[in-house]
Amino acid sequence: MNKLSRIYQLLLDHADSDIAVKEVTIGLVWTVCKTGQLGLAMSPGMPTRTLSWPGSLAGKTLGELATWITDWEPYKATVGMAAINCSLNRFELPSGITLLAATDRGNLAVFEHFLPQLKDKKVVVVGRYPGIERYAEQINLSILERQPLYNDYPDPACEFLLPDADWVFLTASSITNKTFPRLAELAQNATTVLMGPTVPWLPQWHEFGINYLAGLEIVDPIKLYQTAAEGGGVRIFENGARYRIVELTPDNSMTWLKNRISHDYVEKQQLTLAMEQWYAGGKNGRFPEFNQLHQVTTRLSHLDSSYKCLWDIHHREPS
Repeated sequence: MNKLSRIYQLLLDHADSDIAVKEVTIGLVWTVCKTGQLGLAMSPGMPTRTLSWPGSLAGKTLGELATWITDWEPYKATVGMAAINCSLNRFELPSGITLLAATDRGNLAVFEHFLPQLKDKKVVVVGRYPGIERYAEQINLSILERQPLYNDYPDPACEFLLPDADWVFLTASSITNKTFPRLAELAQNATTVLMGPTVPWLPQWHEFGINYLAGLEIVDPIKLYQTAAEGGGVRIFENGARYRIVELTPDNSMTWLKNRISHDYVEKQQLTLAMEQWYAGGKNGRFPEFNQLHQVTTRLSHLDSSYKCLWDIHHREPS
């Protein structure tokens, strides 16, 4: 499997196979998947009347909906991304910097945070964020957008702009629309920030050249769900959510990986014990939670491999 396309398999590793979905709301800006947790993904920017599955999603498992992330139909892929984020949000967020919500900032809080580091740098932003043009006179700014406005560049310009960029701000909706693998590959020489409420809190992003995550920290899930369902866009940062910045240094990534490995190891031990007791009790047939055990075992293997890779790099003796 190609290293960069492998990201989709890692995301599917974390999709809870057995937890039932309570609600899915496809809002004007955000699609929200709800269990005991919430997961967001940016809604497709085009309306449609012909979806075949509305009215059938509640009651499906997160694992079932998560598989839609690999679909090329944009609404299905968006629901899949929201389901994956719903699964991932059951974990404690990695340590980082919380950006306080501001009524006139929204996504711009991320750019404000990094602004001192962007002076005299070539900065490429993938995705137009409302109000971002205010920085055009302060930094060398280029904006890539599927539906270009003002002086934006169209999608194909990524092949020319990203390899020469010093900093790249990459919208996480690129994961949903399948442009992420190529964009991340083109941005390998830049300091890259993966950003937006669609960001999945996955501990392996360092493998794909991502230096920072700027993702969603949910403060008030009830208010956040209501705001997204009522068509909220940047309003979610006033009502229930704020940004968290995580720098993916080797130390930070290794700590995050260790925490996830520890969590999954305990889960695997509990499931293994339950399976042994199941068969010791004379039960026949497949252990009811076999799929969950298989999933956590696979996830542990991938987490261990990622940790070992970082360990080897971090402890390599200088030549």
